[in-house]
Amino acid sequence: MTFPQPSDRSGRTERQNFIERRRQKIREEVERNRRGEYKVPTWVLALALVLMVGGWLALIFLS
Repeated sequence: MTFPQPSDRSGRTERQNFIERRRQKIREEVERNRRGEYKVPTWVLALALVLMVGGWLALIFLS
């Protein structure tokens, strides 16, 4: 039976790579937002829809 050899990458290197990738994603998102390419989160759209439908129903049932 053979055992896998330990990789040259340590947990610290993997964590640093993860942190750098995350920081790069954040930088890219900020740049998109500054250019006006931002998107409205889905939960905000869903909340707006619920409020509009609720207001519409309130007008129907309370009038």
